[in-house]
Amino acid sequence: MTAADFKKIALSLQGTEEGSHMGAVDFRVDGRIFATLAHQDLGYGNLMLTPELQAELVKERPDIFLPIAGGWGRMGSTHIRLKQADAATLRRALQIAWELRVQKNDASKKRPKRAKGK
Repeated sequence: MTAADFKKIALSLQGTEEGSHMGAVDFRVDGRIFATLAHQDLGYGNLMLTPELQAELVKERPDIFLPIAGGWGRMGSTHIRLKQADAATLRRALQIAWELRVQKNDASKKRPKRAKGK
């Protein structure tokens, strides 16, 4: 797979828009990032996951998935090695990241707003 494949699949997910964060292409749903191509020059796509989902994917396919270095990786941000991934694996991974973002967005909409200064 390539960065172009990553982009095509990401944009096929309902409500996804392409944006830019710190000079890198990102993919958002309801304005929130679920994936980026911040490391495409190294052959990676990036997925915003939970640490638990990251651990599952890395355990299942350590040849394809690895945590991003540092704090972002400890919070679940995950590289996908594009050349090693097939279309089904890439689609599944992007779908997982998209679904997680949609769930988080829905949960934040249901929380009561706090008054300023409280």
